[in-house]
Amino acid sequence: QVQLVESGGGLVQAGGSLRLSCAASGRINSYTMAWFRQAPGKEREFVAAITWGGSTTYYTASVKGRFTISRDNAKNTMYLQMNSLKPEDTAVYYCAADSRSYYGDLSSSDLSSSYNYWGQGTQVTVSS
Repeated sequence: QVQLVESGGGLVQAGGSLRLSCAASGRINSYTMAWFRQAPGKEREFVAAITWGGSTTYYTASVKGRFTISRDNAKNTMYLQMNSLKPEDTAVYYCAADSRSYYGDLSSSDLSSSYNYWGQGTQVTVSS
């Protein structure tokens, strides 16, 4: 059983930056990891995913070039660097882990059903 805890959310002006962290209670070195977000009144959506070793990443089109996903397996932590933030990035951001991926690739990594561990979320609010 792995617990995931997000941190780093907050209020920022448009054009600003935030760095989210996702700390795991156990080893995640073999897991595919991802970030999702959910805005008020909307469904949870995929943001970015990263393979177990960090060599391959995948982003949804709306954040590509602005967000960077990374991980430090020695610290059991994943990150999301968010630059050039826009009001439409406002949402609760969730980290997710797929413990069944076992050194896998990013097939179906954009599907929430692919992940069996979730954090509680951290609020990101971008003001215009």
